[in-house]
Amino acid sequence: MRHLVLSGELAGDARAVHREVSALLDRLNISGTLQLTGGSSTPEALTKGDIDLHLRVEPDNFVAVLARLDEALSRTNLDAWADTLAVFAVTGDRTIELAVTPTGSEHDRRFCVAWERLRSEPELLGEYNELKLRAFGTPQYDSLKSDFFTRITTP
Repeated sequence: MRHLVLSGELAGDARAVHREVSALLDRLNISGTLQLTGGSSTPEALTKGDIDLHLRVEPDNFVAVLARLDEALSRTNLDAWADTLAVFAVTGDRTIELAVTPTGSEHDRRFCVAWERLRSEPELLGEYNELKLRAFGTPQYDSLKSDFFTRITTP
């Protein structure tokens, strides 16, 4: 089983990946807002060592952006794909995923609200880290994590 690390240990790598993917998006002529998300966006979060990025695009451009990304990246996490969420694998030394959402969509709000709350509310971050320590590597991990994010992003 892989081990968990504090995301602050990955900060330099995460910034470098952000720059590389931003340059790729420029080459593909894709506009939007690219940000770190997931554990790599929150210094005291526990992470399995992956780096997650979130590309927020205008709703009218979502389908065209996916077509351009299909030319350069591989689709991944196909079971997570939805009308307002696509995930691509970025080649690198570690697992790097790029989630793409139309701004204002359900998935966009979920990413933005969840990670903003985790960065600004230490008790929630503690709960998140405890969940990871308790459940990482178990069959229940994905469902427990999903339930946690639903709870903290549902008004």
